[in-house]
Amino acid sequence: MSESTTREERFAHGLEVLNAVDGESGRRVIDSLADISPELGHQIVSWGFGEIYARPQLAPRDRQLVTLGMLTALGGCEPQLEVHVNAALNVGLAPEQIVEALLHSAGYCGFPKALNATFVAKKVFAERGLLPLEQSAQEPEAASA
Repeated sequence: MSESTTREERFAHGLEVLNAVDGESGRRVIDSLADISPELGHQIVSWGFGEIYARPQLAPRDRQLVTLGMLTALGGCEPQLEVHVNAALNVGLAPEQIVEALLHSAGYCGFPKALNATFVAKKVFAERGLLPLEQSAQEPEAASA
């Protein structure tokens, strides 16, 4: 977006990106701010999505991987993580890739945060009818009797 775009144009552009990435769950977050901080909602849409998410240097799926890792590491962001697990699915990440990213985060931010994030993903996957996930080829086989 150029510096000469209007506030309304920036918001409209950001809303297009928000809808493409987060879908209905992102829109619900913005709508929930209308009676308390509509300006925060405006900034999330205009700046967060219209300026940052719209940048071409990272693909949407890569941005979601970064976002999942950061929200997991921060901890206490489970409502936002739920939105972004949905977004990760919306932009083409497979559930197994999301689970792998959350598993990978355990080494950097600890098991409790990775567990919390994984349980958020489980909730989203259940709501979308994606459970159970297939067993990974990396899992040890059960011992033979």
